[in-house]
Amino acid sequence: MLTDTFEVLDKRFTRYAMGNVHKEVLYTGCRWAEGPAYFPAGRYLVWSDIPNDRIMRYDETDGGISVFQQPCRNHNGHSVDRQGRLVSCEHRGRCISRIEFDGTRTVLASEYQGKRLNSPNDLVVKSDGTIWFTDPTYGIDSEYEGDKAESEIGSHVYRLDPADGSLEAVATDFVKPNGLAFSPDESKLYIVDTGATHVEDGPRHIRVFDVGADGKLSGGEVFVTCTVGLFDGFRIDTQGNIWTSAGDGVHCITPEGDLIGKILTGEVVANVEFGGIKRNRLYICATTSLQAVYLNARGCVSGA
Repeated sequence: MLTDTFEVLDKRFTRYAMGNVHKEVLYTGCRWAEGPAYFPAGRYLVWSDIPNDRIMRYDETDGGISVFQQPCRNHNGHSVDRQGRLVSCEHRGRCISRIEFDGTRTVLASEYQGKRLNSPNDLVVKSDGTIWFTDPTYGIDSEYEGDKAESEIGSHVYRLDPADGSLEAVATDFVKPNGLAFSPDESKLYIVDTGATHVEDGPRHIRVFDVGADGKLSGGEVFVTCTVGLFDGFRIDTQGNIWTSAGDGVHCITPEGDLIGKILTGEVVANVEFGGIKRNRLYICATTSLQAVYLNARGCVSGA
């Protein structure tokens, strides 16, 4: 029997929501929890608390919570590259950066065609090592999550090759690009547009693109529209289902674009991440809290 953690909208969701499983609140005290990234070698999760200018750390082995870094230039999205390094979106730094094995910080990209980036928001590392990221203006819109400034460049989606430092704008027709993730075989790239925050009746949907062998994107049609609040960050499981943040929790959307169920959190969700030894534990950044729930689904490693 399913607990009140889950809301079933289609019987297909019962494949993934297990009976007698409850969500767990692991930590409270954030102002806007975001950007979770899981390190399997150390069995810990880091996430951003953007307005408090800190990165937090949850130790899966003993439940310990600590501050990973503060100040941190108002980090937002994070990912772990194939070498096990933390790659980050910095609002106040207005860049993509990486923490090296010795703990030093390397700025990977801060400008495009001579103009400063806005405030990189979310990113994903493809199996070939390239970093794909979104760059809306949320971190420069006010002093709350960064330093208020005027945009020099517009809000685009980029592909960064750390091997040679090349940066390419791969999608330039978004209002406010946000979360993004590849399908399990990397043939498709899903990207959120949260333009409704800035434009009346603006986009609140996920678009889907075909990814060419040359790294070019094509297509870009609307895949699914959010029914409560806005989508933000999301992850994809090995079956191709999207587990995405929304205004009332986490929505589970099939590869066909059907909303089949929800994880109810009691707070607006900003982002999620699969972790645990089997990658079947979904960590949820829900405004003031870090939550988690076990699923009968496993998060995919892009390209694996």
